[in-house]
Amino acid sequence: MKVAVLMGSPRDRDKMAPAAEMLERLGLGADVRVLSAHRTPDEVADFARSARQEGFAAVICGAGLAAHLAGAVAAHTTLPVIGVPLSGGALGGVDALYATVQMPRGVPVATVAIDGAANAAILAAEMVAITDSDVSERLDQLRAEWGQTTAGGGAGVPAASEEGGVGAPPGAAKPPEAQS
Repeated sequence: MKVAVLMGSPRDRDKMAPAAEMLERLGLGADVRVLSAHRTPDEVADFARSARQEGFAAVICGAGLAAHLAGAVAAHTTLPVIGVPLSGGALGGVDALYATVQMPRGVPVATVAIDGAANAAILAAEMVAITDSDVSERLDQLRAEWGQTTAGGGAGVPAASEEGGVGAPPGAAKPPEAQS
């Protein structure tokens, strides 16, 4: 089973790399591509239309600013589409968050936190795990590892940013429970 990891620009590779890494950790193939809703709209539509036949289980789309990639993909497939709004620009990714989460009825896009590529991969794996017991077991193992390391002081748990936490945009305030 494989999951597509799309990004709107080659500059987004570092922010989307955690998705491919997490998918591989969970035993899922990651097909990483750069496709732009604005610069290569025909290629985006062609990819989305053929994704199911090509064996994809879900599509993860990362984009910043106007962030139309996830919506453009969702318009052309009934596979699950997970949007990752990416930080950048004057609004630090909030514009991308709104563009990704505010989809019209009938064209849903599941949306994770700004720069939340790893969580997008986990969500895709959870979707696959509905019918794949091997992936379900790997997810259980991952959560068990994180639970053990949390109890042991946090080593090995995904690091929260110094500002707002995992996936928080730069400059975001820490949640109240993290401020001490």
